Amino acid sequence: MVIAVNCRLLLKNKLEGIGWFTYQTLKRITINHPEHQFIFIFDRPYDPSFLFSDNITPVVAGPPTRHPFLWYYWLEFVIPGILKKYKADVFFSPDGFLSLRTKVHSIPVIHDISFAHRPKDLPLTVRAYYNFFFRKFARKAFRICTVSPYSQNDIINTYGIARPIIRVVYNGVNEAYKPLPEKEIHNIRAKYTDSKPYFLYVGSLHPRKNVGNLLEAYQQFILKTGSDIRMVIVGEKMWKGGRSDNSTNRIIYTGRLEPDELHKVMGAALALTFVPWYEGFGIPVIEAMAAGIPVLTSNVTSLPEVGGKAALYANPGSVGEIAAGMERLAKDSDLRNKLINAGIERSALFSWDRTAKKVWLSIDTVLKAIQVYPDK
Repeated sequence: MVIAVNCRLLLKNKLEGIGWFTYQTLKRITINHPEHQFIFIFDRPYDPSFLFSDNITPVVAGPPTRHPFLWYYWLEFVIPGILKKYKADVFFSPDGFLSLRTKVHSIPVIHDISFAHRPKDLPLTVRAYYNFFFRKFARKAFRICTVSPYSQNDIINTYGIARPIIRVVYNGVNEAYKPLPEKEIHNIRAKYTDSKPYFLYVGSLHPRKNVGNLLEAYQQFILKTGSDIRMVIVGEKMWKGGRSDNSTNRIIYTGRLEPDELHKVMGAALALTFVPWYEGFGIPVIEAMAAGIPVLTSNVTSLPEVGGKAALYANPGSVGEIAAGMERLAKDSDLRNKLINAGIERSALFSWDRTAKKVWLSIDTVLKAIQVYPDK
């Protein structure tokens, strides 16, 4: 059968959270199911490395979707024509966006609906689009995948969606994340922090990620302890607030790092400090665990589900709690070792192979329903 896929977030050297989910799941699904034909729909020229197997037909159909008005045009006018041309049986959309003008059975992956709870984190046109259309996307979907029980319940309660159509498919962890040898840790710390140990934040830099409170907590930690532990911030340098003269020279902004470098920077950290206001899953948490470093994260939304008993938690709204967590991780080697061992064990529960299999189960359910009830 013919499975059309929204591949607009497969961007060479620009894969972010949803882009990695798209890459890791589609690579496995297309290779493992040669009996089906996959139509990969890109909104701009694609890199050949994204054509994972011979059963993929790439289609480039612009314009590039860089703005809500272009999202609307692409989804409601471009996508229906492609689905019709290639006689698609299913439309799979890893970023959650659907076309409302097609009758093709659709399966979105709605990773989270943070915009429904924190709309002011987004520009006006973006939040207006998300909050108007995602409710419609969820209600149109034949099946929905999401990445945690928290997100599943959030979609159910916010949009009034029936639980049976929403399947939880946890994110996986890249196999590159593993404990580093001491020599490599020394080399990375020498490169980034003058050989000092460091706390690490990984993620985009915008209000939902709570970088402001994180840096205020770090400043409080430094003032109280006099520690020479540094703070490394990995992500696009968009966020400017929350720094002070006392701590600025201790904070290192790397910008975005390539995957090969990021897993080394992760493995050489003293701990991951990742305390967002809202997460549908929180991939850095399990990546850090797999890399053999302890985790301090938020005690809200999906993060306690993902971290289990293998993480240290703090209220993201309490600078004092975050700073106290940093102090515990800095001073208590027994706690660090306990969290490291528990984290390595827990990270083994999350794999992209398992994710891809569960995503395929949802797609296959729809394919079988079409075969049994072709007119529905």
